[in-house]
Amino acid sequence: MKYIDSFKEGEGINDIYLVRSKKSDVTKTGKPYDKLVLADRTGSVDAMIWDPNSAGIDDFDTLDYICVNAVVNSYQGANQLNIKRVRKCSEGEYDPADYLPVSERNIDDMWKELMAYVNGVENKYLRQLLEAFFGDDDFARKFKKSSAAKAVHHGFVGGLLEHTLSVTNLCNYYTKAYPMLHKDLLLTVAMLHDIGKTRELSDFPQNDYTDEGQLMGHIVIGAHMAMEKMDAISGFPQKLYSEVTHCILAHHGEYEFGSPKKPAIMEAVALHFADNTDAKMETMKEIFKSTTDDGWLGFNRLIDSNIRKTSD
Repeated sequence: MKYIDSFKEGEGINDIYLVRSKKSDVTKTGKPYDKLVLADRTGSVDAMIWDPNSAGIDDFDTLDYICVNAVVNSYQGANQLNIKRVRKCSEGEYDPADYLPVSERNIDDMWKELMAYVNGVENKYLRQLLEAFFGDDDFARKFKKSSAAKAVHHGFVGGLLEHTLSVTNLCNYYTKAYPMLHKDLLLTVAMLHDIGKTRELSDFPQNDYTDEGQLMGHIVIGAHMAMEKMDAISGFPQKLYSEVTHCILAHHGEYEFGSPKKPAIMEAVALHFADNTDAKMETMKEIFKSTTDDGWLGFNRLIDSNIRKTSD
């Protein structure tokens, strides 16, 4: 099988991929076209069908497996397929395991690292809060297989765990560099900041926004999840309750980025920067992995800059 992460500009592709999304539209001149996102376990790629009504273009829908005959082009610094022919595949022609993007890191090893942080929290109330989530088998299974995003960064099985562990590692460093930080609080909210994504996004292969995710978003969902658990812990201090909730609500940092609140305590500021750092670094990593171009890749709206790889 020709995996997406090995695509090179100009080469021909004739293989089977999962249709992550399919949207039909028309050009400015009124000509119809289809825009797809195709996926396998190594990632995803945009694909275009410029003449969807032509011979050789079979009917298919989102989440179908299709065999495509296509050419790899470069568009805005990333690979894009120009599809010439496509047919819908039947069961037995493909192995579903080839089409779920998975973290490059071992999920069990990452889970052990995260649980070491849980076990190291000394505050009894925060420890109980963490155990209420990560000690629950159903939540743990969901958390391990969830992605951290639909497409932006860590959009793969284990992505939520990988992102959460990276943010927690950064926050652990912050507590050493800036001893004023409340270590137990910061590490707790680092581990909990994105728990709402377990309900904001559906399971793979869909990995798409749920109704709850569309209507509320992971920040509000996560804050409610944490508050429900804190409400069930006898004697949970009100001040600490508010600080935990605030950090989750403020972790995107700015109103325009979806935060209901801006960071107002030191731990919330630290969490925001750790979250933003890991998201941006992973975004660039995934962009560079998807291209062999060493030159300038064009403007990227997520980084808000024209980007390129560092010279060797």
